[in-house]
Amino acid sequence: MCRLYTYKNCSTCRKAKKCLDARGIAYTEHPIRETPPTPAELARMLKAYDGKMTRLFNTSSQDYRDAGLKDKLPSLSQDEAFALLRKNGNLVKRPFLLGENVAVVGFKDDEWAARL
Repeated sequence: MCRLYTYKNCSTCRKAKKCLDARGIAYTEHPIRETPPTPAELARMLKAYDGKMTRLFNTSSQDYRDAGLKDKLPSLSQDEAFALLRKNGNLVKRPFLLGENVAVVGFKDDEWAARL
């Protein structure tokens, strides 16, 4: 069973759910703002994206811009970056999907099809 972190008003998250449903992939849905991914889940996703920390952040969010993270993120440690993501689930790129053999963030149909 996969864990899917979403935001209810996010159209991209709805597309991801349709993609999973169409493929018959079982998942549990979790509200990303209220219950962001755990540090272990963030670490697993970071590894899936070859250590590219920006892949975990919702770089288009107002919270990201307001915090000046474009300039700050490169100098943050992994623990500091994860603490920000855990404190403010709106900073986490969504949708965020983890399963036994899959780790993918953001929704692009072709990328999800290849990883699923």
